[in-house]
Amino acid sequence: MRPTTVLKRLVSVPGAVTTGYEWTDSGVIVDVRRPNRLKRHCPCGWSTRSVYDHRPRKWRHLDACGWKVWIRYDIARVDCPRCQRVRTEAVPWARPDARLTREVEDEIAWLAQQMSKKRVAELMRCAWETVDAVVTRVVAEHRGRSHDRLNGLRRIGVDEISYRRGHAYLTIIADHDTGRVVWVAEDRTQQALSSFFVALGPKRSARLQAISCDASSIYLPVLRLLAPAARLCLDPFHVVKWCNEAMDLHYKSVPPLSPQQREKVSTEIYQRCVGLSPTRTWSAVRAALRRGAENLKEHQHSLLGVIRRHDRRVFRAWQLKEELRELYAHITPRDARTYLKKWLSRCRRSRIQEMVMLARRIDRHFEAVVAAVEEQVSNGRIEGINSKIRIIQRRGYGYPKPASLIAMIYLCLSGISILLPMKGR
Repeated sequence: MRPTTVLKRLVSVPGAVTTGYEWTDSGVIVDVRRPNRLKRHCPCGWSTRSVYDHRPRKWRHLDACGWKVWIRYDIARVDCPRCQRVRTEAVPWARPDARLTREVEDEIAWLAQQMSKKRVAELMRCAWETVDAVVTRVVAEHRGRSHDRLNGLRRIGVDEISYRRGHAYLTIIADHDTGRVVWVAEDRTQQALSSFFVALGPKRSARLQAISCDASSIYLPVLRLLAPAARLCLDPFHVVKWCNEAMDLHYKSVPPLSPQQREKVSTEIYQRCVGLSPTRTWSAVRAALRRGAENLKEHQHSLLGVIRRHDRRVFRAWQLKEELRELYAHITPRDARTYLKKWLSRCRRSRIQEMVMLARRIDRHFEAVVAAVEEQVSNGRIEGINSKIRIIQRRGYGYPKPASLIAMIYLCLSGISILLPMKGR
């Protein structure tokens, strides 16, 4: 078998014919040409048989037997009337402006989904910047090809995540039904969220049924304006967090006990809490108040018993917190509205200033709190996506530019599927 025939089988280049090869100290260069009958294509899609000029160019191809392989081709430039300028022709084996073939870039992108870019660069014998550029090109191609990635959205979640110190944020939008990231925008602003609805369009925005979010003053006005038909669902975690904060404020506002009362209470608590020193008694009380009733340990039950006998108002605040958690745990969607109204009434009648203020705050977002129960959505899936983004950040030891991190989020979390270039599958 002739060496050219071997190279043709080892190095298959779509849309080209192998004409020769050249061995160098670092690898092999394979010369190819395109059939004369084929038209030249501009990257915009316009095609012609006439060319402006030619120049040789090399593309890195998949390694063969440990040797680097390059594809060499006299690439043409075409005078495109659609672009109104001279542009380099598009070749079927490489993406526009790339110096790597599609097979190499697909392999690099697949590896980048699994490991850090530094390790990918070491394995593929290229620069870190090359891996970063490949990820950007592959993501751009898949996002441009997936015209339906914004179609069929019914329930979405909106949240933000910090990507470096100094209050630098990304706005993350994900589909509750598929668990995929559908939009990432730099910064945490109304303009960043509005860019999503501009891409979505008014027709698809009108089909949205539910949007989960926190009570951010940045996002809520945009969601109410650009998605008026969708029900805003306030994340249960943030609502319970408000309740915990109100309970903490009330606990801190309780007048200090006299030395005799403190000694009595501390002694009783210490006797009931095995292994707990008196100096840590009050921090343990706060931990017991914030823990859910179903997760309380034996000594924390004892702590709550002491609090019930010595400070009824603090214990009442804890009861109200547990009753609010019941709204999300055991109350059926059809009873949520009635239950929340009764809970707000109990808060107002408790005469605990912090809980009364909490009732006013929740009442301002009453419909969004009820919608979260009735639609059975929360930002839990979005928080899970944020955890995966943290893993991507730690795996890459941080990212100098938000654009690189955004490309990695799309590559790993938006449902992009890359097939490895394997022959004879």
